Amino acid sequence: MIQHVWERACESKLLARTVVATDDERIAAAARGFGAEVAMTRDDHPSGTDRVAEAAARTDAEVVVNIQGDEPMIDPAAIDLAILTLLDDAKCGMATLKKRLSCPEEIANPNVVKVVTAGDGRALYFSRSPIPSNRGGEAVYWKHIGLYVYRRDLLLSYSSLPVGPLEQAEKLEQLRALENGIAIRVAETTYETIGVDTPEDLQAVNIRFQDSSTPVSHHG
Repeated sequence: MIQHVWERACESKLLARTVVATDDERIAAAARGFGAEVAMTRDDHPSGTDRVAEAAARTDAEVVVNIQGDEPMIDPAAIDLAILTLLDDAKCGMATLKKRLSCPEEIANPNVVKVVTAGDGRALYFSRSPIPSNRGGEAVYWKHIGLYVYRRDLLLSYSSLPVGPLEQAEKLEQLRALENGIAIRVAETTYETIGVDTPEDLQAVNIRFQDSSTPVSHHG
């Protein structure tokens, strides 16, 4: 699965370097086997952001993209869109993506994170609950796509930011930025993500791949 993610990331027109960051020697060996650069990290990181920050600290990159290893269908164009979104707003430290939701089951699903944004595209809030509340109007719902682009200084300092009550309640790490006054720019995409967290997710991804690729394997 990681190979699919890495190969798609390498198709990005804006990424200058793609690195697999891990604390697991089995993952590292597999990644090196298909030609990926690997950064070994500590095994005590509380989040993926902290792991990415450790790897990024060893480079001189001014902009860093955090791509989840369980997103085998990641769209290279979506990666580039997120990067350009950050570069176009000098006052933002982070950028991410959203996709319009129409399925009632997804809107109600707490595992599908929703986001609301201001008129200028900056995030107002992320939630596992359906937001906004629909009181009889024409509510529009947006799914948050968990791909993040960071400016270097913010990424390296992120783990030292205080964790607030909203992040604790929702268990959403991106709320740490909002609770500490850091702007997140959100771009709209039509890219549909399928994160492989369950056997059902794996089946859905394999159905999408079956006409053009080999089945994806999932460990852990």
